[in-house]
Amino acid sequence: MPRALDRSFEARFFLGGTPVALFTGMGGRYVPIRDYAVIGDGRTAALVARDGSVDWLCLPNLDSPSVFGAILDADNGGCFELAPEGAFDVQRRYLPGTNVLETTFSTAHGVVRITDAMTIPGEGLSPFRELVRRVEGLSGRVPMRWRVEPRFGYGTQTPRLERRRNLCVAMTRGDAISVCAWGAGKTAMDDRSFGGRFEIRDGARAMLALVSAHGEPLVCSPRDQVERRLDGTAEFWRRWSGALRYDGPWKDEVVRSALALKLLVFSPSGAIAAAPTTSLPESLGGERNWDYRFCWIRDSSFTLEALLQLGCHAEVDSFFWWFMHATQLTHPRLQPFYRLDGGAHAPERELRLSGYRGSRPVRVGNGAAEQLQLDTFGDLFDTVLGYVNTGRVIDRDTGRELADVANFVCKMWREPDCGIWEVRMEPKHFTHSKVMCWVALDRATRLAAKGHIPAKHARHWLDEARRIREFVELNCWSEARHTYTRFAGTEALDASLLMMPVMRYHEPTDPRIIGTIDAVKRELGRGPLLYRYTGEDGLRGGEGVFMCCSFWLVEALALAGRRNEATKTMEALLPLANDVGLYAEEIDPGSHEFLGNFPQGLVHLALVSAAAAWKDRPAVIEDRAA
Repeated sequence: MPRALDRSFEARFFLGGTPVALFTGMGGRYVPIRDYAVIGDGRTAALVARDGSVDWLCLPNLDSPSVFGAILDADNGGCFELAPEGAFDVQRRYLPGTNVLETTFSTAHGVVRITDAMTIPGEGLSPFRELVRRVEGLSGRVPMRWRVEPRFGYGTQTPRLERRRNLCVAMTRGDAISVCAWGAGKTAMDDRSFGGRFEIRDGARAMLALVSAHGEPLVCSPRDQVERRLDGTAEFWRRWSGALRYDGPWKDEVVRSALALKLLVFSPSGAIAAAPTTSLPESLGGERNWDYRFCWIRDSSFTLEALLQLGCHAEVDSFFWWFMHATQLTHPRLQPFYRLDGGAHAPERELRLSGYRGSRPVRVGNGAAEQLQLDTFGDLFDTVLGYVNTGRVIDRDTGRELADVANFVCKMWREPDCGIWEVRMEPKHFTHSKVMCWVALDRATRLAAKGHIPAKHARHWLDEARRIREFVELNCWSEARHTYTRFAGTEALDASLLMMPVMRYHEPTDPRIIGTIDAVKRELGRGPLLYRYTGEDGLRGGEGVFMCCSFWLVEALALAGRRNEATKTMEALLPLANDVGLYAEEIDPGSHEFLGNFPQGLVHLALVSAAAAWKDRPAVIEDRAA
């Protein structure tokens, strides 16, 4: 059997006395996406399943090839398993205010707790990556087993395993990993994996520390240093979350969303990934499987707003200047997204993995990088305006480059594009794209008036902004249905229209905005959940409801003064998170099964923004108003 633990432990894995769903197929076993938690260290992140298996980890960085990829191929992807032998119940949580995961297994023999973290080594960043798993006996005597099956290069490279003194080391080319084990039994090794068995007693502790090297020496620390780093990592997260500034409703959910977003920050550059995963399907067995380990311009203004609302000033500065550097690489044109290191090249290719529950293709890279998405220009300028409204400044060269981009928008806004959702069909005149071009020129005019960018062409920007509004009102409004539409010449709808009041294209109480909110809610809604749009998009099959759109609805309702309706919607959405407070990109409206990449940054950004709609909005946001 390829997986030593068989994921179901003789099909006797339980949660709270109820059998947990385990999906069989492709010769292996899969747990629901909802059953994962994420840990990370500012460079990469790991997904830990409820049954104790690390099924996703890319090394050395978030966008590097995977070493553990069982979530995309249960037989050949690789994993790091740790759990009791036999049947168990599970309870888990993050330690309060941290991204340190605590999982408690209750068995017929006793109770054991596993604490998982990717350690943060004090001040600054060290070259090594370290995943630590502390095992504590809480009662009785619990037999445990662990197994490490690394598969480098997205499962394509079977490593060479060898012993070095008392360590087992897995190597391939310039990469290597090892596990330092204390109190975790004698380590055994075969040609695919290494691991061990041990018994944990009441009051005893065992430790496992996976260390990796990428073109450098593999260093295993003494146990006391690993223990201190684990405790120090928990303290780091407590200090960070304790400094967050939020005193409105739903504080616990906002703090958890902030912690999830912090895990997506790529510390070496300041970029923020959309998600730490690739190719988790938007519909099971379908082709909507995309790589989200990039930083989307689409998310930028949401990101800046959320970070400012939470008081994360260091993250604001690092993200903003990464953002400005990356966008200059393709000046004056913008790509929809850029690599975490700021690069623009992201060719899409398919891997020979079987996919989550057989959902293929499995992709790395993303062909949407080549698309024209006009909405990104509005995101760029709204982000810059938000940044300078905090009292920060941009240099003269940056100001001139932004003025060039505004002139480029004046030339390009009449073109059809692929829109915010990166559809793979013939380009259209998407309403949201036109509105965001208006946002770009509106914000550019404001920046010029404040002296941040050259004002030479400000009158031209205003004239073109007026023409954009004329186009939208004439071609993208349905008088019969009293709503804006998905694109010019259609009656279909799109949840991105909910951004119109947020971006102050109209005031949130304008009759046309109210009509659009009601139409989107009525026609795209499934209870509190919203689909992204109706109509074709160039791909086969369907998808789940898109979680960020539901939080956009909450914010639009709140801004429109419909607070009771917004509150009711928000309180229906919050319980749809998983047991540790995380959301995937999409959700099945019937079963509430998670779909798409996980955890999804845009969903957590939208949650923070929606929750902040109940507070006095800071001047940086209110300055959007005309």
